[in-house]
Amino acid sequence: MKVICVGRNYTDHIKELENQKPKSPVLFLKPDSSVILNNRPFYIPDFSNEIHYETEIIVKISRIGKHIQTKFSHKYYDYIGLGIDFTARDLQSDLKKNGLPWEKSKAFDGSCFISPWIEKSSFRDINNINFMLKMNDSLVQNSNTSYMLWKVDELISYISKYFTLKIGDVIFTGTPSGVGKVTAEDVLEGYIENKKIFNLKIK
Repeated sequence: MKVICVGRNYTDHIKELENQKPKSPVLFLKPDSSVILNNRPFYIPDFSNEIHYETEIIVKISRIGKHIQTKFSHKYYDYIGLGIDFTARDLQSDLKKNGLPWEKSKAFDGSCFISPWIEKSSFRDINNINFMLKMNDSLVQNSNTSYMLWKVDELISYISKYFTLKIGDVIFTGTPSGVGKVTAEDVLEGYIENKKIFNLKIK
């Protein structure tokens, strides 16, 4: 199982971090060791003073595929969820300044939270899903998949040009604006279409 993440897929988030708008999807990977298991909390690592949450719509791959055409992408996933890409922003900033890869800031142990899954058939339109994140009961991220630069089916097609997609792989489709720092004792709550689907404690 691998986790494939898409960066800079919402214009408002690109502006928020003062990044350049990409000409094609920005991809990076998280190892399976990054996934938080068994409903455990997120533990802030001691190598960073600025861990940020990034909430994203995620999809779970249901069949093996390579060089998938966009018109067939919908056949390769059956479940939708919410994920959090925890990012050591201070490390990432230093790495970016020096033109170095992001792995230390994005792929560390416990940096990947995956919510319970919802059947894709529950949604009328994958390209029009509302989702949001609350931190300590305050709304911090609120968006809709219609604002993606590259929609889910386009991402699956693009990703499959470079990586064979296997059953159980997870795709993080990018975060909207509103990312921010977490501190110990914070509580994150994720919602899809106003239905709460996770509660995550920060330690």
